[in-house]
Amino acid sequence: MHRFDYDGFFGDALDRLRREARYRHFRALGRELAPGPVAFTTLDGVRRAVTVWCSNDYLGMSRHPLVLEASRLALARYGAGAGGTRNIAGTHDPIVALEAELAALHGKQAALVFSSGYVANDTVLATLASRLPGCIVYSDADNHASMIEGIRRSRAEVRVFPHSDAAALEALLARADPARPKLVAFESLYSMNGDVAPLRALLAVARRHGALSYVDETHAVGVHGPQGGGLLEAHGLLEQADVVQGGLGKGFGVVGGFVTGRRELVDFVRSFAPGFIFTTALPPAVAAAALASVRHLRSSQVEREALRRRVAGLRDRLAAARLPLLPTTAQILPLVIGDSARCTRVAERLLREHAVYLQPINYPTVPRGTERLRITPSPLHDDAMTDALVEALVAVVPPLATPALAAIATAVSGRSADTRAGAAKVAARDQ
Repeated sequence: MHRFDYDGFFGDALDRLRREARYRHFRALGRELAPGPVAFTTLDGVRRAVTVWCSNDYLGMSRHPLVLEASRLALARYGAGAGGTRNIAGTHDPIVALEAELAALHGKQAALVFSSGYVANDTVLATLASRLPGCIVYSDADNHASMIEGIRRSRAEVRVFPHSDAAALEALLARADPARPKLVAFESLYSMNGDVAPLRALLAVARRHGALSYVDETHAVGVHGPQGGGLLEAHGLLEQADVVQGGLGKGFGVVGGFVTGRRELVDFVRSFAPGFIFTTALPPAVAAAALASVRHLRSSQVEREALRRRVAGLRDRLAAARLPLLPTTAQILPLVIGDSARCTRVAERLLREHAVYLQPINYPTVPRGTERLRITPSPLHDDAMTDALVEALVAVVPPLATPALAAIATAVSGRSADTRAGAAKVAARDQ
């Protein structure tokens, strides 16, 4: 009897990834506490120190003394695990306090903590869009995979608008029945291009047409805003957003995700979302560490100011070297290489020849032809590390003339009408 060749199918799919230089190699890194952004990895059987320039631990809060002490004390008091889902013994004191702190941070009535930012997006968008009767979802073409997956699972009607195009969103909303529920979903800071959405314009459009607004601030919370409340806080727009989503594993340096909003909306998600109801709660030691990080960053400007100085200095030096840097005002500095195989080779040379760790970002995480290195400075990087990074990049990455840089920036950021329309078509197909 002929049987399906499962291993052959899996192997062929993996071989295609390898041929296209898109196979994901997970390099083991010993991110030890003392050396800051220095980690240890094994190359050709030899353990070597490398400087990490691509971590999402933007402020270095994963190793802040207050965060470590809070985790240690909670571990000693509560033990290692949460004991169950939130409904079954998992609603412990640290997670309750964390939700209250997050709600206060965003000026909202309530908050809900999830095991990750991905789970928060997937679960909340799927729950809202599927249960609001006849809901239409309006999704930015560059939204994160977690948002796309949640929207897809909702089976709601979807309208994809070109990236950060408030006028296109307005036109789409204007054609809808005013009585139907609507949900507009977008990010504040896009992690691959480092670009910031036109928050005020998008929120105003959503409000004019009676749509709920859902803003993913995963890469902005902790890093931006007077209290680390994100870009909405920085622009005085927190009251305008109905749902603010964020992550605890980036600017706050721990792990987890959350949403904040009006009490009824958050309670609705708490009561109807399977991805929340049936998931084991974050352990007390993790929630306590996140709580300490959030509280510290609400009052301290030291980490944010140090990050701004480091990012500004490195951005200027990369631009002066005529390296293929995308224009961005955020803490993410994307260096476009433009080909998966080349991007992988560049990253490997940086690691082996210069002890610089930058993970290649290849298709499908980014569109073909825009493969890149994503550089994320932190307050823990010093001047010597910055000098070494720039020297390594100059040695390995060829400089581009100004017209080529402009062409890359236009293609990647979608500033031309044709590019933006194309992006919308691709996103519509994928979503």
